[in-house]
Amino acid sequence: MGTASGDDDRHVMHHGGGVNLSARRPFSEALRSGLAETFFPDDPFRGFGALPPKARAWGALKYFVPALEWVPQYGFDKFKFDLLAGITIASLAIPQGISYARLANLPPIIGLYSSFVPPLLYAVFGSSNNLAVGTVAAASLLLASIIEDEVSPEDDPELYLHLFYTAAFFTGIFQTALGVFRLGLIVDFLSRSTITGFMGGTAMIIIMQQLKGLLGMKHFTSKTDIISVVGSIFKYRHESAILGVCFILFLFSSKHLKKKMPHLFWVSAIAPFMVVVIGGVFDFLVHGDEHGIPIVGDLKKGVNPISISQLRFNGKHVGVVVKAGLLSGILALAEGIAVGRSLAMIKNEQIDGNKEMIAFGMMNIVGSFTSCYLTTGPFSKSAVNFDAGCKTPMSNVVMSVCILLVLLFLAPLFKYTPLVALSSIIVVAMIGLIKVKEFIRLYRVDKFDFCICMVAFVGVVFFTMVIGLSASVGLSVLRALLYVARPATVKLGNITGTEVFRDVKQYPHAKSVPNILVLQLGSPIYFVNAGYLRERILRWVEDEEHICKGHGQDLQCLVLDLGGVTSIDNTGIGMLGEVHKGLDRKGIMIALANPRLQVTEKLVVSGYIKDTIGEESVFLTITDAIASCRYGLQRFRGKEGGSEV
Repeated sequence: MGTASGDDDRHVMHHGGGVNLSARRPFSEALRSGLAETFFPDDPFRGFGALPPKARAWGALKYFVPALEWVPQYGFDKFKFDLLAGITIASLAIPQGISYARLANLPPIIGLYSSFVPPLLYAVFGSSNNLAVGTVAAASLLLASIIEDEVSPEDDPELYLHLFYTAAFFTGIFQTALGVFRLGLIVDFLSRSTITGFMGGTAMIIIMQQLKGLLGMKHFTSKTDIISVVGSIFKYRHESAILGVCFILFLFSSKHLKKKMPHLFWVSAIAPFMVVVIGGVFDFLVHGDEHGIPIVGDLKKGVNPISISQLRFNGKHVGVVVKAGLLSGILALAEGIAVGRSLAMIKNEQIDGNKEMIAFGMMNIVGSFTSCYLTTGPFSKSAVNFDAGCKTPMSNVVMSVCILLVLLFLAPLFKYTPLVALSSIIVVAMIGLIKVKEFIRLYRVDKFDFCICMVAFVGVVFFTMVIGLSASVGLSVLRALLYVARPATVKLGNITGTEVFRDVKQYPHAKSVPNILVLQLGSPIYFVNAGYLRERILRWVEDEEHICKGHGQDLQCLVLDLGGVTSIDNTGIGMLGEVHKGLDRKGIMIALANPRLQVTEKLVVSGYIKDTIGEESVFLTITDAIASCRYGLQRFRGKEGGSEV
């Protein structure tokens, strides 16, 4: 009698509800699919299988050397735009190269070297049509802050320079490896909020540091925290010059002109170069070095000397250069890829992040062999390249040719460039990196993102760049772990007149189904969150029971919408079994709606579906599950009525 009743109850719900529970993938296929989604989400080699071997090889070569795709179709119609863009960014690369090299306490000529070789490499291996390659302020200061703790640029300038080359080599190896092995997801740990705060804090420190050159100070601190910098300013405040203020006003005026008249963008682009020229002419005419105006000093003519023999792989400094190379490499990748993607979106183009990593890596490896330090795609130069109408990476080649001419013939002329001119250029560029509007927007949109941003900003300003960056990344990772460990579960209600179910908190007019609780689980179910989900589901059930009793009813069925559960592990399956046992003792049925293939595979193999809830309790939609639950309740009430008669 009991057996017959049990059989009737098990057939109350329609078998399978349309869900394919027999579908199973071989382990090799599941593993291959998982690896492909992790490392090849863009499926770059799709369609290669149908090609003959030679075509596949040529396609693979074009993938790793993007220049093979655009060079055959290149013509004068594009070159005239790239020529203008290349000359324009070259006029910006000269003052920025010298300035950022000075910022890193390197010989100014190294900045020009770093603007010659790397852009040629990027033109071959890069996938962005808009990116302009060069040195960046944040990475320059980060490298200096790490390496200076080991070697002083004043005490041993030769070793200090060699460590910069070695750090660039390790940066290149690291970036190339990330690209080849498709590990770009590591860079994703640098969130936009972290980058915004880090860049803003770095800009603040750089501006304060440049007050030495801007105000004509001859003494200054080498530390990067704001307390030491401000103290040094007040200590030597009597040493000042009006020239820096004039240059800053000129640069700001050019930026203002660009905003008012966008077609005159080139004025803002060449303004830094004009500052260098005007400053150099002024210093030469008045013999500024004799009147206490510091100048760049001698710049020797000639192309990059080979520096491969100067790389330092032994001794006690290896750990420092590896650390400097990895940290600056991640930062450079994050900035370069973010800039490339943002500019590509405006033109409705696509860039491949992994190709960019390989391109940046090749730039820095070859650069370390040719007297260059770390390079990437800086925003300021790339924006100018974009505004100038660049069409392909050929604009980087044009820039390199311009820098080559400077190195061969004009480098000594920059000897008279006053340091105050370089400081003015850096200060104006850095002010643009302190994005106050973005800080305000983050505060309005997401308070946690704002905290992540401020941790990076405050950490850099008041402590060190490494501390600020590490603390912000750590907080970002903690937030991600919290989302995994404490996933959201929501109660769903029906939108009247439809078969749509939505969160009752978001849609208060959505109606709960009498005697039935519908819950949506929106994350993978792993050992990390299984315990929390068990407690949360049971708490939802208890709350719903109280609501039902208030209406003189009992909770009869729990429907779990698993459409958002992308995966489940053994602990998660055990949790579902525990929930079933707890509800079964209360006489509450469980139904599953819309489980994904990755979930049903494991639920079937583990026996949860067949031995615990039954195949008839798994449904394609929430509507099917509710209809079956109602049918079961009607049958149950009918039996009770017959028993009483």
